[in-house]
Amino acid sequence: MTVEGSELPNGTATAKAAQAPSALVDAAAEVVVDNESTPMPALTPRSPPVNYPVSNLTLEQRPIDYFRPLRVAVIGAGLSGILAGILLPAKVPGIDLTIFEKNEDVGGTWFENRYPGVRCDIPSHVYQSTFSPNTQWSEEFAEGKEIYQYWQYQAKKYDVYKYLKFSNLVLEADWDEASGQWRLKVEDTKAGQATNKQFDFVITAIGRFNAWKLPDIEGLSDYQGFIRHTSNWDPSFDVTGKTVAVVGNGASGIQIVPNIQPLAKRLDHYARSKTWVAGSWAGAERTFAPQPFSSDQLQAFQDPKTYLDYRKEAEGVYWRGIKGMDRNSKENNEMRTEYIKVMERRLQKKPELLARMIPDFSPHCRRLTPGPGYLEALTEDNVDFIQTPIGRFTTHGIETIDGKIRNVDAIFCATGFNIDFAPPFPIRARGVDLSKAWKADGEIGYPKTYLGLAAPDFPNLLFIGGSHATGASGTVPHSVETQLTYYAKVLRKVSSQGIRTITPTSQAVDDFIEYADAYFPTTPLTDNCSSWANGGRPGARIHGAWPGSASHQTFIRRDPRWEDWEYTYLSKSGNRFAYFGNGRTQREMDENHDVTAYLTLPSEVDLRDLHESWWNWP
Repeated sequence: MTVEGSELPNGTATAKAAQAPSALVDAAAEVVVDNESTPMPALTPRSPPVNYPVSNLTLEQRPIDYFRPLRVAVIGAGLSGILAGILLPAKVPGIDLTIFEKNEDVGGTWFENRYPGVRCDIPSHVYQSTFSPNTQWSEEFAEGKEIYQYWQYQAKKYDVYKYLKFSNLVLEADWDEASGQWRLKVEDTKAGQATNKQFDFVITAIGRFNAWKLPDIEGLSDYQGFIRHTSNWDPSFDVTGKTVAVVGNGASGIQIVPNIQPLAKRLDHYARSKTWVAGSWAGAERTFAPQPFSSDQLQAFQDPKTYLDYRKEAEGVYWRGIKGMDRNSKENNEMRTEYIKVMERRLQKKPELLARMIPDFSPHCRRLTPGPGYLEALTEDNVDFIQTPIGRFTTHGIETIDGKIRNVDAIFCATGFNIDFAPPFPIRARGVDLSKAWKADGEIGYPKTYLGLAAPDFPNLLFIGGSHATGASGTVPHSVETQLTYYAKVLRKVSSQGIRTITPTSQAVDDFIEYADAYFPTTPLTDNCSSWANGGRPGARIHGAWPGSASHQTFIRRDPRWEDWEYTYLSKSGNRFAYFGNGRTQREMDENHDVTAYLTLPSEVDLRDLHESWWNWP
């Protein structure tokens, strides 16, 4: 195998290989194979001195640079699952990876959500991987279809599809103490058959939008018209000339209203909760009309330096958005004043709506959305903005608690998702089921984790994009990449150090929760609002955000605190150093391997990385 003209004999990874991830994966895989094919000489020591201490430990006849192949299951092939399929094989030698996806293709929320107006609320150039950018996004804020195509292309580009099992729905996960493995019950939804599969590690990447739900309102089954959740959109239904209702004013409700209002005969918008609608945030101005890049801009972006400068400026803004998260800060108060002015301007045709919409909580208590065209749509004559709570569904429409009935041809429910972070299927270990325990009425009552990464008493179980996954700044793709890099370090440690299980200690988890409980009251997240952060329960413990900025979180993830974990070992002796093996490495026994790869041209030396790159050692 050759990387940039340099021969890599017997799975050796040189400094140049570090610049070629795909080659590094091959090289790492070869290390395991070579361990099988390269016999090590037996140790036949001379008799030790008479008084030398006697050890009962039998040395394992293998080199220390042996990476035990780990069977790893990732559940979900959205943005997080795709990145897992790219980064984990590049960073974890010998990994045996399987990615289960309930849908027929990758993409997650961008595969499922196809309602009119679905877009990302942040600029396209910020919502992409850090290592494989698309310089030719067609619009400043890409439509959902284009975002889906980008992530699907990444999965193809990095050959993630070879790890994927589509139409495979994970029904349950059970930890087997005896084998030290997870048993997944997985249903092939096309074949209608369920099978059990064993894995050393399970990583959930099911995201925040994995379980849409219709509202729990009386009479739902009585309604005889057309009804859909926005995440279960039926493009064959034409709203033109119809009377329709949109229930909910979260992100999808705010997006769908202005996109179907011009077509509908009448639109009833049920929005019980007040919410802030931002004109712009993090420096990105949204408009209802598409904001395409000009041909000159797209041409300029093809120059790497020009594009990098543009991208760093666009993304850098999102790393400094933490100022508004300080309760009663100048920035937070100014934001409130600014948003009121914006909403007042956009509601000019019906100024009486302003008082009905301004919340009594801070703008940062709930997820902000620019809502282009939303407020303007509410002022149109064919729209009724209804804040009276819904009492029940009727045969032909909706009845509010004041007894008023409004008949409609169709009801679109933008009523959100499961935001309590409890998994949508049982995950059981040591007498606890997270799908029940993490519910508000469960024995724990909230997602209790270590840094949002793992749970106490659940060995070899990791979470991507779950509780405490992201802060109030930074970007989602970057956060997922750093989380996966942390997990790669965990998997390398386990596979190379004779570890059977790794679990966060209860004390470390309790200390993290105590820190988070002290931090969040200093922010607007604990205002009286219903949000992702509190699981839709005002006053509940904040669990849906990181207790700090994205920079703060990245710093912490960079260097794992191994003392916060407890371990069991593969060796029957129980000796934690049994994995030291026969006192040798297979690299040093290979005459063709460059054991002085650490020596290079002085001009190429970066002291910050000297002797640190995990793949580059004698």
